[in-house]
Amino acid sequence: MDARQPRWRPWVITGLLFFFMFINFADKVVIGLAAVPMMQEMQLSPIQWGMVGSSFFYFFSIACVLVGFLVNRVPAKWALAVMALIWALTQFPMLGAVSLGVLIASRVVLGAGEGPAYPVALHAAYKWFPNHRRTLPTAIISIGAGIGVTISAPILVYVIYAYSWHAAFGLLGVVGLVWVAAWLLLGEEGTIAEPVVASGDADEDRVPYLQLLTCRTALGVFIAGFAVNWGLALLVAWVPPFMQQGLGYSVEATKWLVTLTWLATATVAPIVAWLSQRWVARGASSRLARGVPAALFPMSAGIITMIAVPLHPGPLQIALFVVANSIGGLIYTLGPPIMAEITPVRQRGGILGLTTAIHSTAGLIAPALTGYIIAAGPTLHDGYVHAFMLMGGIVAAGGFIALLLIRPEADIARFAARSWAPARRAAAE
Repeated sequence: MDARQPRWRPWVITGLLFFFMFINFADKVVIGLAAVPMMQEMQLSPIQWGMVGSSFFYFFSIACVLVGFLVNRVPAKWALAVMALIWALTQFPMLGAVSLGVLIASRVVLGAGEGPAYPVALHAAYKWFPNHRRTLPTAIISIGAGIGVTISAPILVYVIYAYSWHAAFGLLGVVGLVWVAAWLLLGEEGTIAEPVVASGDADEDRVPYLQLLTCRTALGVFIAGFAVNWGLALLVAWVPPFMQQGLGYSVEATKWLVTLTWLATATVAPIVAWLSQRWVARGASSRLARGVPAALFPMSAGIITMIAVPLHPGPLQIALFVVANSIGGLIYTLGPPIMAEITPVRQRGGILGLTTAIHSTAGLIAPALTGYIIAAGPTLHDGYVHAFMLMGGIVAAGGFIALLLIRPEADIARFAARSWAPARRAAAE
């Protein structure tokens, strides 16, 4: 941290980025919370609703990559302000009569604006914290998602059923504009630019992107994140209708499932991050302190999901769903510090953007495929069961593969041994 900056400044930025993710996920989950009344009012089939869910991800990955590389060269402050403004503006077309085409267009633009949100927020935060102090701010920013849904879900459900789903979207638009104003007033760019791969000049160290993207650690993070994102895409678009139409739960029970899931996420993530950071500070390897839990939590989440889905509806099933949906996402708390650790700082924005882009490709497939699986089931209940059992298997398999692959120290040593930057300098001379 720049010695000229007050010690509290990094935490002000972290707090603003926490609320950035708060709004981000409130914008995401409103579509699921409003799914049943929207499907009824607009007379949408499961296949059409699956298209709506997947449309959010049409340009999500592309935006992650483009903006990720862009913030390697431009201030993150302005990128974050533009993204949040896009989120706010895409809510307002939902206030009037809405066709399927308008709904899909709005979700496409929202997805493009939200795609780079998490990696750019982390890139901005990492300019204020050195490597050994990044896990905790990463957790704080990531739990903005959980706290955002925990607080917003009951409010949004109330607005949806007391007024209309149109009003819920309008409310989110106003909240987004308020955050943009606060960020423009208080947001600031950090100054840390430390080497994170090999010794030497940080401006000279550089690893070919192909090598970064195909190393064991990166592949493990990509696979686990893709698998968990499959479940997250269904949590946003399909879990509320699954609970109500597939399992017969009430709106109130569905609201509490969503709320408790994200509350558990917001509670567990900082605890795991704090323990992981302390373990690293005491000399533990990054594989043990970050990599192993980043893989074991998704693997456990998938197994628990497959146990819960066939159970009779009741408190046990809800409790298992809450646990499964809340622990898998810890890959998004532990994965970014792992990727930042193996990546030179001048390439970090692009790599974090690529990482999120790869994860989010699951969202292109999962909601639409789920719609087809539900429609093809012998009954609505059977279709939902088949779709969510498949999801559990994908998440479990992704975590297991990541456990075999993630080895940050080994990849860092290999990058340093090859010394690409010095080799280029010698060739030029």
